[in-house]
Amino acid sequence: MDRHTGKNEQRQFYIATANLLNFANPNRIYYENAPAYNQKTYQDKLQGITELLTKAHADIIAVQEVWDSEALEALAVSLGFKAEHAIIPLASNDSSSKHTYGQGAQKTPAVGFISRFAQLESTLLTDIVSEAVIDIPDVGAYRQFNRPPLLLRVDVHGQPMTIITAHLKSKRAYFLRDESGDLLEDMDDPNIRVRAKLRSLCMRAAEAASIRMSIIQRLQHTREPLILLGDMNDVTGSVTTQLMSETGEVNYDRSMRDTALFDAARIQARYGWMKDVAYTHIHQGMPEVIDQLFVSEEFLPDSKFSLGHVERVDYFNDHLKWDYDDRVTDHGIVRAKIRLYD
Repeated sequence: MDRHTGKNEQRQFYIATANLLNFANPNRIYYENAPAYNQKTYQDKLQGITELLTKAHADIIAVQEVWDSEALEALAVSLGFKAEHAIIPLASNDSSSKHTYGQGAQKTPAVGFISRFAQLESTLLTDIVSEAVIDIPDVGAYRQFNRPPLLLRVDVHGQPMTIITAHLKSKRAYFLRDESGDLLEDMDDPNIRVRAKLRSLCMRAAEAASIRMSIIQRLQHTREPLILLGDMNDVTGSVTTQLMSETGEVNYDRSMRDTALFDAARIQARYGWMKDVAYTHIHQGMPEVIDQLFVSEEFLPDSKFSLGHVERVDYFNDHLKWDYDDRVTDHGIVRAKIRLYD
């Protein structure tokens, strides 16, 4: 029997990524210029996110923009997971946390996971790999992630695999400020605005390059699969996103498959039907895919090292058509169904 057709129906899993748009505990200030959620607005947000994610019925959910572990634990329970299935060290509300001392995320939200599979390893990618450190114009060496990616290694139906979630620096212009947070530049000067956007691009590029080097370290000369997913803040074909995946290099050197990553939407078994509905964010009225899901060679069906394949990728984005005030998040959810071979 062909190994691609002789499959146990139970050896499959769903994995999703979701930006939760400043998901925080009630009555806590997360940004100085943003009002705290009262109990009602928090419950409405929790219920709204639960309704969206319930439709995805994912076994692993990568999340971004979370401020408090307690909020993520509440979401996990409302989705049928256990509280301990929520993993988000940089938003911890545990007073013994060496990262947060129980205060949750500070200054910027964190990334994390909800996973029903046994955890083998959890690692924060806090520092930019030395070979990826670059000087940001007027700022200096960029040595640490603004929002550190989280690496989780899990046992999925007996198959160990590494999953990395990231939330890269946005395209939003990075203007210089003093220690009090006051602007040092004229935001209305078009030339300064270009330079401020250049800073953001350089930061995102350094983060992408560092993630890439961490991926190479995990994948090179191994047969353990890896999945990268999250809010990449740029489209699939962008320089920074391709810097992380290096999919294009496979066209010139097939040996690159060993460390390249592949857009799950492009290699899915049922590719074609979703191409007109694939978007995860609406920027200035234009739909785009900036929340992405990449897999390693082990999920390529035509690879001699294949351990499974991406059966289907779905985009949950109808809520992006609602009025902004009615949205619990301004990002769509990307969900992949992956089937493992016996």
